[in-house]
Formats: sequence, C-alpha cells, structure tokens
Amino acid sequence: MVAEPKRGGSGAESEGPEDRKPQSDEARSAFAPPAGVEQPEPADEDSPTSEFALPPGLTTGEHPVVPEASAFDTPSTYSTRNPPPAFTPAHGMPTVRLTKEAPWQDRMRTLLRMPVGDRPVPEPVQRHDEAGPAVPRVLDLTLRIGELLLAGGEGAEDVEAAMFGVSRAYGLDRCEPNVTFTLLSISYQPSLVEDPVTASRTVRRRGTDYTRLAAVYHLIDDITSPDTDVTLEEAYRTLAEIRRNRHPYPGWALTSASGLLAGAASVLVGGGPVVFLAAAIGAMLGDRLAWLCAGRGLPEFYQFLVAAMPPAAIGVALTLAPTTTMWDVRPSAVITGGLFALLPGRALVAGVQDGLTGYYITASARLLEVMYFFIAIVIGVLVVLYLGVQLDAELHASTALETVERPVTQILASMLLCFAFAILLQQERNTVLIVTLNGGVAWLVYGAMHDVGEISQVAATAVAAGLVGLFGQLFSRYQYASALPYVTAAIGPLLPGSATYFGLLAIAQNDLNSGLASLSKAAALSLAIAIGVNLGGEISRLFLKMPGAGRGASRRAAKRTRGF
Repeated sequence: MVAEPKRGGSGAESEGPEDRKPQSDEARSAFAPPAGVEQPEPADEDSPTSEFALPPGLTTGEHPVVPEASAFDTPSTYSTRNPPPAFTPAHGMPTVRLTKEAPWQDRMRTLLRMPVGDRPVPEPVQRHDEAGPAVPRVLDLTLRIGELLLAGGEGAEDVEAAMFGVSRAYGLDRCEPNVTFTLLSISYQPSLVEDPVTASRTVRRRGTDYTRLAAVYHLIDDITSPDTDVTLEEAYRTLAEIRRNRHPYPGWALTSASGLLAGAASVLVGGGPVVFLAAAIGAMLGDRLAWLCAGRGLPEFYQFLVAAMPPAAIGVALTLAPTTTMWDVRPSAVITGGLFALLPGRALVAGVQDGLTGYYITASARLLEVMYFFIAIVIGVLVVLYLGVQLDAELHASTALETVERPVTQILASMLLCFAFAILLQQERNTVLIVTLNGGVAWLVYGAMHDVGEISQVAATAVAAGLVGLFGQLFSRYQYASALPYVTAAIGPLLPGSATYFGLLAIAQNDLNSGLASLSKAAALSLAIAIGVNLGGEISRLFLKMPGAGRGASRRAAKRTRGF
C-alpha cells in the first residue's frame, strides 16, 4: 500500500492547487487510477505474472490433477447410463455390398464415392512380410500405373479407381488418389496420430497406344485379383516390360491407315473412287508433315495446322482442274474426308466424360486442349480455302450438301473407317473386328433414324453414340479391360466433318452467319456424341450384370446440393 499523502505541512511537502501542473496525455495512462484512490502495489519485475493467473483473494478449491487425455477417450460429461440421443436416419445406415466377381472398376468406384471413415476394412490381396507393405514403393508403383493410364487417354475417374485398387490390394487402405490433367498425387495416412505420406508424379508425354493401355489393365486385374500373387518386384518388372514394348503397327501402316480413314470418310459423304484416292493422298501427306513437325519438336497445335492443309489443297486443286466435271469429282468430299482424320473425337469424349463424372478441372483442361486442336484445324483449312477463293475456285456449299443415298456403300465405308481408326489408335488385333462391327451398327442406327425416319441429326447422333457406349462397355466388362478400345474408333463415322467444312467454307466466303451456324451445329453434334457415349456406359453399369456374378454392386452416386 502506498502511504496517503499528508494534507498539512510546509515547504515542498505541501503544494497548493495553483502550484500543481497538469500532466500531458503522453505522461498519463488511461488505465492509471486517479489521485486519491488506493494504488496497487508495484509488480515485481523479477517475477512477472500471467494474464491468465487467478486474482489474489479468489479461492477455487482443490481439484484433483487430471492426467493428459487422448482424443479418443470418452468425454467427462458423457454417461453410459444416460447417453444422449444418437441420430440415425429413418431408412437406417446404408450397407455397401461389394461383389467379388464384379469388375475391379465397379468395386473401386463404389469405395471412392464413400467417405474414408465409412469404407470397410480392406483385406489385402497381395501378401507382404510381417513388417508391413513398403509404403513408398507401393505409392510409386501406383503413380506409375496411373501415369500410363492418364497418358493413354483414360478418364480421370477410371484412373483414380485403378490407383485406389492397386494401393488397396497391397494393404494401404486409407489412401486418397487425386488426378488432374497433368498431375497425379496420392496420400496415405497410416493412422490418425501419424503424419500422412504423399507422393506425386507429372505426366509429361501423351501418346495413343491402346495395346499398352490393355496391358496395364491386365496388370491391374492381376494385382487386384485374390487368385493371383503379384509381388512388388514382379509388378515393377511387368510395368517396365509394358513401357519397353514397341507399338504393334509400323509407321507406314499408320500412314496408310490415315489415308484409308480419309478415303472411307469421303465415300461416306458422297464421294466416288477418284474422291477416295484424292482424300487418301491428302491425308497421308498431312500425316507425314505432322510427323516431320513432331520430329522437330513443334507443339501439337502446329502439327494439326500443317496436317489440315494438304487435304484442303488437293480439294481446291481438283476444283480448279478442267476435268473435275468429267470425273464427277466432289472437292468438298475430299476436304471433308481429310477433316475426319484430324477431328479430336477421343479427347472430346474423355473431356465430357470427366465433366459428367464431377472432375471439372480435368474436364476443363481436356476441352481446352480440344479447342486448341480445333482452332489449328480451322486455321489450316481457312488459309487454303481463302487462297482458293482468291483463285476463283468454285467452292459452293449448296452443291456439296446434295445427299446421295447409298445405304450399303455407306455402311461398308463406315466399317472401313472404323477399321482404319482402330489401326491409328494402336489397338490389339483381337479388338479391331469388334470395334469395326460396333461402328457399322452405329452408322446403321444413325442412317435409319436420320435418313429414313427424318429425325433430327443431333438426336440420331446421340442415340447411335449411346449404343456405341453401351456395346463398348459390355465388351469391356466381359474382357475385364478398358472400354476405350471398343468405343473410340466406333464413333468415327459420327464425327461432324461435313458441318465443320461447310462452316469454314462459309467463313472463307465472308458469310459469317452461315459459317457460325454450321460450326455451332458441329459443336452440338460433338457434345451429342460425348454425352451419348457416357450415358450408354452408365446405363450398362446400372443394369448389366457380370456372367456368374449374381447381383452386382451398385455404385453410389455423388451427392449434390440443389442451390445451397
């Protein structure tokens, strides 16, 4: 306690009011007690106090020392005799039924759509030593397998299912794979009190080789199957052999297949033998130029731009030739056939599929890639068409729109187109015949609906693409393989090559309204193909059962909010 100042006295001890000088704001604290109020004792600088310390004079009573608790201990306020009411849905807790005979894709998709805490305890398929699985090696193997699938054009959902299946087969249950357009990552958490282990891998190169894709699927099927023992060393050895395998078809076969594809497409839109030969030559020249640009390290944008020029140049040259009328040559069919070999239908289907399954980042990247490729094709064809217009080439969309009804010829041409497309995709030889028949059935359905039934072209294309996806998913489920080899080549006859060419021709002739309308129609047809293929695959998963599997496992859909 501070002694109370004396009120009497003389000299310096007693000062009148007139002698007191007011303190400045800097010298006076707003929290200091005013004069005349009992002053607190000054704090000892050697023993500072905490702001959380109890004030003097306040008694709290004696409490027992509580030991350090765990996050998993029962709270002190919880009573087992009078527990609080627990919430249970009216329909009960859903049970997940995983049929072992079902394909690993369906089983892994079911688990991926569940929260981590709701997933059943895994039963490791592949054996390991008593120390447990080698976590870094399992994660690395999983990323390498996912890299091959993503580089081969597989959808993001299927890549995640494959990665999750491999890691789960080797005993890593709490794994979360993540797939984007160029980056793969996977995180494994051993327990709630241990730090997670995360690994990632970047996809640098992309290539279309469905034979390699099928080999990777066979490896995943062996790893996830309880009847086959595949150690980590054996899996690494098999994966290295898959990487070293050469493509099943040589370069000259791929160039010939591109010419065959363009020629079949030109016959499909009304061309004859001369048109077939001209379109084939133009497509093969474009393919060789694209290979030359690829060897020089140019991006794919310029490869597509250069590959689109030779078919357009040959079409314009035939228009300027004096013998065009005598041979009944349709230059528009030549250019259209060349465009069929370049349209990125595979990337479009994969992009729309990723968007429909909820992988919006990957879908945006794929669709942006498709847009760049399409712009490259547009620039290459427009440059040649503009030069042809300046040379007074007779390029008229009205004459090119004449429909030639040749059902048998068109069905055979569509099957030939699918056959050549399958060669370009480096498919296995035992799948080429199946996808050729699938494409012929698709064109037959499209022709029956559009030409005979006079149904909208977009609707007919969507239905035909849906059948392609349905049959492709059926074939893949019976073969325990990817659906891409049975689907991608079969949609070749449905690609909007004619609508794309007519739009570009109208733009070259300064008719922007007609050109944009035709290009919009081409975009609508492309979306109809992609949505139809995806819908057919989803329908097959819902209703088709595996042979001998009994009741298949239902795939839980992703829950979405509606406006909130």
